[in-house]
Amino acid sequence: MELIFELGQEGRGLDLLPECDVCEVTLDAPKRAGKMHLPHVSETELSRHYTRLAKRTHGVNDGFYPLGSCTMKYNPKVNEEMAALPGFTSVHPLAPVESVQGCLEVLYTLQEDLKEIAGMDHFTLQPAAGAHGEFTGLLLIKAYHKANGDEKRTKIIVPDSAHGTNPASAAMAGFEIVNIPSGEDGCVDVEALKAAVGEDTAGLMLTNPNTVGIFDKNILEITEIIHKAGGLCYYDGANLNAIMGQCRPGDMGFDVVHLNLHKTFSTPHGGGGPGSGPVGCKDILAPFLPGSYAVKTADGYEYEGCEESIGSMRSFAGNFLVIVKALTYVTTLGAEGIKEASQNAVLNANYMRVKLADVYDMAYDVTCMHEFVMTLEKKKKEINITAMDIAKAMLDYGIHPPTMYFPLIVHEALMVEPTETETKEEMDYVIEVLREIMAKAKEDPEYIQHSPHHTVIGRPDEVKAARTPVVTYEF
Repeated sequence: MELIFELGQEGRGLDLLPECDVCEVTLDAPKRAGKMHLPHVSETELSRHYTRLAKRTHGVNDGFYPLGSCTMKYNPKVNEEMAALPGFTSVHPLAPVESVQGCLEVLYTLQEDLKEIAGMDHFTLQPAAGAHGEFTGLLLIKAYHKANGDEKRTKIIVPDSAHGTNPASAAMAGFEIVNIPSGEDGCVDVEALKAAVGEDTAGLMLTNPNTVGIFDKNILEITEIIHKAGGLCYYDGANLNAIMGQCRPGDMGFDVVHLNLHKTFSTPHGGGGPGSGPVGCKDILAPFLPGSYAVKTADGYEYEGCEESIGSMRSFAGNFLVIVKALTYVTTLGAEGIKEASQNAVLNANYMRVKLADVYDMAYDVTCMHEFVMTLEKKKKEINITAMDIAKAMLDYGIHPPTMYFPLIVHEALMVEPTETETKEEMDYVIEVLREIMAKAKEDPEYIQHSPHHTVIGRPDEVKAARTPVVTYEF
């Protein structure tokens, strides 16, 4: 497909800009050495170009999008409408507090709702993404130990099934990472954990249910082991979609948690944002919370900060319009609706797992939570069909592939998360497609090995694309 710079002819154009309604100002700054490289296209060319691009994209509005651990679910459009209200979009972050009481009420109300959902005592809405929330939570842990004069605690324990951002965030916060293995059941190896803790343990990073979609049956023992060693427990909220309304990280023994508003609480996810990763904590970490947060007083709503704060993690109150969407989602569903959403997420995942278990090998063939992991390790040995082959073949059916080759503890992994928003009919179609692909793989493996056959692009050189990407246009 041609780039927009390759379309049109010199001098061709269109007029879409409204008449200027402000004073024109000429800048004294140095001028460009040459003309800007702008495409010369007509309105017809412009419209058709972006329409063609739109037809090549795939999102939750197009079809099944089962990226495991990413919760790529359909988001109610009423949330977008609320975030588009002029009273929210036109507000200035430096406006006087008395003039933005409605916006402060939004911040305060969501803080209170998230405290209840996560079992935490306090929340900050500042962090702009999940990994940003991780970094924030780890800085809180670091500040806590420093305030207690316990600076020898330099190590963060991370399971081998963790999201890749966990060890990265810990390293950014200045900690040393201690990796512990999973047991054959996919859960934390408790004996290995006991051997790893010590006087230098600052904390543990964990998500429950974990990355293979299993709720760790030893979770209370795990958090107790860390606390007895003097460490704190951090909860990665990436998989909250499975348990919201059912159980709470705070009740499992976690001291700090981040939640992904762009996964669990209905902001479109992917494409680089916008995201939001609010961080909740227990009272012991409250003095170190970043920036300011909304509080309710007898005279209305105000901002309040902490004297021992780790400092602001980003400007102002966070990604405000994402927060509006999340509040709309929580308010619309209510306590029972949130509980039902997680129940349906778990039901959908187990329905698909059971329906595929006789054709695909399950990494852990047990009742899962919101996602399950298939392994093509045996099929690779038997008929030379890989996880990549299955994923590529799915493209011919208009289905976005699941997460591939993750978690790393499962070889030839395909991780599927149908979410609660998919219907039984849609899941039945995907199940039939996956069964059909495997039948074809056994009958004609070469056909599947060369999939996809009916997409605009077949199999690009992905190694070359990753190592030597071409991201600029040479004029």
